Amino acid sequence: MARYPRLMPTAPQLFTATVVRAERVSPTFQRVTIAGPELARFEWHGLDHWFRLFLPPGNAPLHLPKVSGRSWYRSYLLIPGSERPHCSNYTVAGFRHTGDGGELDIDVVLHWHEGELGGTVAAWAVNAEVGSPVGFLDQGVMFDPPEDAAEVVIACDETGLPGVRGILRDLDASTTGTALLEVPTAADAAEVAAPAGVSVTWLPRNDAHAVPGRLALAALERIAPQPDAYAFVVGESGLATGGRRALKKAGLSPSRITFSGFWKA
Repeated sequence: MARYPRLMPTAPQLFTATVVRAERVSPTFQRVTIAGPELARFEWHGLDHWFRLFLPPGNAPLHLPKVSGRSWYRSYLLIPGSERPHCSNYTVAGFRHTGDGGELDIDVVLHWHEGELGGTVAAWAVNAEVGSPVGFLDQGVMFDPPEDAAEVVIACDETGLPGVRGILRDLDASTTGTALLEVPTAADAAEVAAPAGVSVTWLPRNDAHAVPGRLALAALERIAPQPDAYAFVVGESGLATGGRRALKKAGLSPSRITFSGFWKA
């Protein structure tokens, strides 16, 4: 994939906000809502609009990098280690303008291993305190179908689900295609808004020892996409790279496939 996706802003905006609430929306997802006056200028494009989330280390103040054009990482590394915020990529699960700014929802996947919750952001999400600060850097949209796309083929695991929910919600009503949504448990499979012509299949693993992404990949390998389809495959790296390989084998041009491995099992 290109270093800078076509729909990434040339001058990403950096925002600050604070936590206003947090709630468990399913066994695997914790939703944290942040808000603040700066969000009044956030231009939400729907779909899988994503951003870089910055969290202060422990109870330290929030120190954010300086952003110049698309450059921010060098400045980020110059922040002393004890003060440097944790940085992770997330999708806007929902956004609302308010009278004094805006509210933004972040759906965080809760990964469990032998009963222990793993990951900095997951720990933050389940213990999020109202008023605690966060920063986020707008990165735009990844989902980028060509104008002549005859259908969409979408596959994800739980880490890609917040973005895929947004994509299905915002697709044109005339869109046709297939969406394969793998989740840890059947209780994570909730109703999604999608065009009538898009077949949505939930694939719950229901097995804590199963490798994430395998069910979605197996289902994707059975798909015979049209030559002018557009595919979007995101989640565990094996699903992303294996999905791209399977779609190429099925005859789909690499230029019509967007894939991204968010993590590695």
